[in-house]
Amino acid sequence: MSTYPMDPVDAAWYHIDGPANLAMVTGVALTRQPLDFDKVREVYRHRLAGFDRFRQRVVETGLPIATPHWEDMPHFDIDQHLHRIALPAPHDIAALKALFTDIASMPLDREQPLWQVHVVEDVAGGSAIIIRYHHCIGDGTAFQAVVRKLFDTRPDAPLEGAPEKIAPAKLEAPSGALASGFETLERAARRAVALAGSAVDVVAHPQQLLEQAGLVIGGAGVLLTELVKPADPPSPFKGDFGIRKHVAWSTPVAIQDIKAIGAPSGAKVNDVLVAAMTGALRAYLVRRGVDVNHTTVRAMVPVDLRPPERVGQLGNEFGLVLLDLPVVSRKATDRLAETKARMDRLKRSPEPVAMKFLFDLFGRGPKAIEDVATSIFGSKASLVMTNVVGPKDPVYLAGVPIEQMMFWVPHPGKELGMGISILSYRGKASLAVIADAGLVPDPEAITDEFNREFERMRRAALPRRKMVRPQPGAAARKAGSARARRASER
Repeated sequence: MSTYPMDPVDAAWYHIDGPANLAMVTGVALTRQPLDFDKVREVYRHRLAGFDRFRQRVVETGLPIATPHWEDMPHFDIDQHLHRIALPAPHDIAALKALFTDIASMPLDREQPLWQVHVVEDVAGGSAIIIRYHHCIGDGTAFQAVVRKLFDTRPDAPLEGAPEKIAPAKLEAPSGALASGFETLERAARRAVALAGSAVDVVAHPQQLLEQAGLVIGGAGVLLTELVKPADPPSPFKGDFGIRKHVAWSTPVAIQDIKAIGAPSGAKVNDVLVAAMTGALRAYLVRRGVDVNHTTVRAMVPVDLRPPERVGQLGNEFGLVLLDLPVVSRKATDRLAETKARMDRLKRSPEPVAMKFLFDLFGRGPKAIEDVATSIFGSKASLVMTNVVGPKDPVYLAGVPIEQMMFWVPHPGKELGMGISILSYRGKASLAVIADAGLVPDPEAITDEFNREFERMRRAALPRRKMVRPQPGAAARKAGSARARRASER
């Protein structure tokens, strides 16, 4: 059987699973019309052929240190990955969330390619399709490449051949906002890794390699700054994990409204969404008894560094930044201003490239080394947060229009207890939460509060109606004239 080396960054994500916390990317699409399972299976059979990773499993091989490799799956059978489920009564969204919780808590079979699809029937008269794959296959941007391959722009698109191109929405996501300006640094980082030698050299002389890399990419100082930051304090978002997960998602909010909220202060779409999310987290922490005026909540945020030649391909092409969320701010306007200022500072930081270099470095060594690094950096944050741009126009699967689309980012490691994802589709954005069931048993409280916070921000941004106030004494004069007319009529 043929094997192929795994990219070191992908290998790092393969190893990053916690004991009860899987590095799994999950997406859900909802339809008003029922999906035909046999037609969906044929779409996957034809369209996934372009992605080798979906027909390969992961094996660890090599000397002197075994590292992850892709291996062609013998006797690959797509029916091992596609599952048909009838949603239990009462067949509503609450029942779907309960089913999703069960599915999200299950590990994948590592003897098989690391992905699966569940077609859920009878969901409020329609269907749902749940897509899961391990993060080593690709990141959130790669997930959209899969969406563009599987989904169509019209209901009568032919099954054979490539689907029509799906245009992504122009949303100011962290990937686009932060990626520009890092290309030169990233190329330098790749050269540093190439010059570093074999995996044995990496393990034997990690400090020397780190010093070289720091000088090359100019990010060593940034990483040291992050390392000396105190860990995020204990909260409902940090702690020991169990196997079970809970999920929730918000009502979609209009991109047009998001832009209207941000326009007066020059805030971007992503600034507004993160500020609304921060307000929701603040309210949740207060409800859980946390002193929000004397705490920190940091989010670990992926930043897309995918070069143009890699657009549309699988794999992981991103760095990470630590974003301090202004949960101490009482007013929504202050949270938005502070969020914008902090996001603007991150756009000028080499931190994402430095973090990507470290993933590349640790992906070349054994899992034990990576676990140490994950523990150190993971302690500095409380959650993972990401934003991905989806299709701007309606898309179809097996001839059925997709009504709503969401995805969930994993929160791997030992301390990050929650992942929050924002996905845009058809001019709207949805916020989705996945969390450890023991730490956050009620993630719907966060998504509900997000919608309330956003509505408050939207109402505050509406232009005030011009009120025409009567002149002093005008009412009295009007009343007097009326009395005079009535008197004359008698």
